[in-house]
Amino acid sequence: MNRDEILKAIEEKYDKLGVPVDSMLEGLLWSTPITYWDYIQTDALLGLQTPRTTQPDEMVFIMYHQVNELLFKMILWEIDQVAKTIEVSAEKFSLHLGRISRYFDMLCSSFNVMADGMEREQYIKFRNTLTPASGFQSAQYRKIEFASTELINLIDVRYRDSIDRHSSFRNAYNHLYWQAAGKNYTTGQKSTLLNLFEIKYKGEFIDFMEDYNDCNLSLKFKQLPKEVQENEDLIKAMRHYDYTVNVKWVMAHYNAAAKYIGGDDSELKATGGSNWRKYMHPKFQRRIFYPFLWNEDELKNWGTF
Repeated sequence: MNRDEILKAIEEKYDKLGVPVDSMLEGLLWSTPITYWDYIQTDALLGLQTPRTTQPDEMVFIMYHQVNELLFKMILWEIDQVAKTIEVSAEKFSLHLGRISRYFDMLCSSFNVMADGMEREQYIKFRNTLTPASGFQSAQYRKIEFASTELINLIDVRYRDSIDRHSSFRNAYNHLYWQAAGKNYTTGQKSTLLNLFEIKYKGEFIDFMEDYNDCNLSLKFKQLPKEVQENEDLIKAMRHYDYTVNVKWVMAHYNAAAKYIGGDDSELKATGGSNWRKYMHPKFQRRIFYPFLWNEDELKNWGTF
């Protein structure tokens, strides 16, 4: 576009907004140039690390989890490009699914940053100051789950027969698989970990579950034309995402936890107080986003192949 075309396009844009274009242009006379640090908000970002102890490696722990949360936000952003599109094409679905999978591939490989980047002795010293906080309390990760699959696939396998699409979202929430990490099902008592999490996010989660009940990635896939659903590349991409999130990512986390809090006679509990081995291992969780894309043997041996 030449200068005249650009100016005409600007005038049309601000006329539609009801904003005087002369005022906007005059404002450019007094504006300051954009800088990298202003645009990225570098100072604010680098000021978000607040260790609770004198152990240097606690900074690694904090920053690693903050990077995770930024990647989770990127994943949710990409999921929405599919979920919130009324009629999504196979090409658009594959495009964003590819991005999402790459983010999770990055998350899986990044565990070495923490697993090999902290001294166990330092971790043991600062970990108790984190109680009862836990990575369990990542709200964005829970939202990724809600937006990726149908709700029944996130229900604790022990209770799936009693939950269906007609159950209330509140009832479904109370039987999500991760409730087992914060609830004694014999007494019904919830841990401090779970109580604090619910005080902060329960209402938001129930609204989010309802919002994505009819537009999660699983249902969006099923809404594609049959011939598209049978596309081998798309099926491969869906399976890759499912396996990466629910096996590779979980096992990377599991192995990192084993290095720092397990593996000897003095095995420790997670900071949230859960039986982390049973809670985390995919063969116990049985969390599978797209069970209709896996064969009987793969489903039976989930988490062990």
